[in-house]
Amino acid sequence: MPVKRKSRGRSKGGKGSSGPVQCAMCGQMVPRDKAKKSTRRVSFVDPQLAKELRQKGTYLSSWIDTKYYCISCAVHRGIVKVRAENERRSRHRGR
Repeated sequence: MPVKRKSRGRSKGGKGSSGPVQCAMCGQMVPRDKAKKSTRRVSFVDPQLAKELRQKGTYLSSWIDTKYYCISCAVHRGIVKVRAENERRSRHRGR
């Protein structure tokens, strides 16, 4: 049977089932290896003030905000692009 993608849309390899995570946009439960992960650093201080404080030698703490998105929400937000049919099986990104 032909497959649309080499990985079948997942990144689990041969390790069995993976736990579900909830999509940050729509709330759908998605397998962790299929969901798209978006990580960013978040700070309480606005960037202009943070720059001045760092020049004075202040340590500013921040935390890492991790969100998981289902494929349809990731495409909607632009995290993942829709690829042409002949490019779907390859892993390289537009090289």
